[in-house]
Amino acid sequence: MPSASPDGRQAFRFLGGRPCLDLTATLDQRRGRRAERLRTPQDLATWLVAAGLADQPPAASGQDLAQARTLREAIYQTINRHLTGQPPGPGHLAIINTWARRPPPRTWLETDDGQLRARRDAATAAAPVASVARDAVDLLGSPLAHRIRECAAPDCTLLFLDTSRAGHRRWCSMATCGARTKMTTYRARNPSTAPERDTTRSGAA
Repeated sequence: MPSASPDGRQAFRFLGGRPCLDLTATLDQRRGRRAERLRTPQDLATWLVAAGLADQPPAASGQDLAQARTLREAIYQTINRHLTGQPPGPGHLAIINTWARRPPPRTWLETDDGQLRARRDAATAAAPVASVARDAVDLLGSPLAHRIRECAAPDCTLLFLDTSRAGHRRWCSMATCGARTKMTTYRARNPSTAPERDTTRSGAA
């Protein structure tokens, strides 16, 4: 599971292997209690930096947050329909394509201690958010689209790009969902290994 951030909220997770997949992970447990991680405009700005899409937290408004969430759901629904063999919804494609057509952040080279480094001008959140849409276009329009998976853990809905050689990866992370699911399966097959219940208080008045 993700570690808690200093303010007590869950940290962002970057297990998808692509920015567009990681954006969908900002709404977790979609079939359960739905844990929203983009709660405020500042959350969006923080995520864009953590995702490597902005060098500094860009200015983000409530409108930017709402639009990023809308794009996130358009990407998720398009991928979900792809995974289930359904044609994409035209409304979702229109949202992705509209964002993908927006101009990218201005980029340039500068030196830092003699080393060349690329810099990006992301004064507002719109430009880096648009780059997520372009990543979705690039991924879904390529053969790699057939390597997109949903985590096999029953309580996890994270999407990831399966880059394994065999193409049989099942978990968003073997260290979390994979290990937990395998332990649950092992205990179901071997009841004697399950933790013993504390019966010292049974029958107490």
